Amino acid sequence: MSRTSGGDKLLNELGYKLGQTLGEGSYSKVRVATSTKYKGPLAIKVVDRRRAPPDFVHKFLPRELSILRVIRHPNIVRVFEFIEVCNGKLYIVMEAASTDLLQLVQRLGKLPCAPEARDIFGQIVSAVRYLHDRNLVHRDLKCENVLLTSDGRRAKLTDFGFGKEAHGYPDLSSTYCGSAAYASPEVLLGIPYDAKKYDVWSLGVVLYVMVTGCMPFDDTHIHSMPRRQKKGVLYPDGLPPLPEACKALIAQLLQFSPASRPGLGQVAKNNWLKGDI
Repeated sequence: MSRTSGGDKLLNELGYKLGQTLGEGSYSKVRVATSTKYKGPLAIKVVDRRRAPPDFVHKFLPRELSILRVIRHPNIVRVFEFIEVCNGKLYIVMEAASTDLLQLVQRLGKLPCAPEARDIFGQIVSAVRYLHDRNLVHRDLKCENVLLTSDGRRAKLTDFGFGKEAHGYPDLSSTYCGSAAYASPEVLLGIPYDAKKYDVWSLGVVLYVMVTGCMPFDDTHIHSMPRRQKKGVLYPDGLPPLPEACKALIAQLLQFSPASRPGLGQVAKNNWLKGDI
């Protein structure tokens, strides 16, 4: 019997049935699943420890698992169960979503500023604020990591592979994490960084992408990105005018200096985000 079918057999015995593969990395894959125990669509992330580099197995994976075990928030993907198999595979059973924010933006071109973009972004802010209040950081906030329910209204943050405990300044991080297009200047420059302020920058990129359908900074040449980031964000020609309050929030989140970026408590009180404008 192959090693894979051994794991599948165990899942079957536990009441799970695996379906198609949703996504695949070099040492993990995510598959659709159903269960006799949990209602609704599920996703199972299969991690193969034997294929993964030591840094991932001993540092990043334990951090991710410890975060997933303690967080519970309506806008964070819920994890139901961890199943360890003796062949080095780990199965993480979680709720599934029908699409993600990037797919939604690509399909629509961009989201209407209000209420759609505002409502979804407010939910993402709520999830990240919940993490920061517990001194946890995500460090890979991007549109692909925001899952959406089938009606497109409920957002759920996922993928805590770069998550860690961080207490903000002076507790600085030095690991380069995330995607260049969403990375803050200090991360791109290789400077020890406040991970909470990095999350804030990435939120600014997410909001910009939602309301314009474009990336705020071209990441073709990563070494020159910080110079462009310092000049501030520009908006594409021909884009219908965005509310000034929305643009002001994006500008606050994308402050070049980390110290100038607001904390999540402050962002949550933003008048545009609360619908006061």
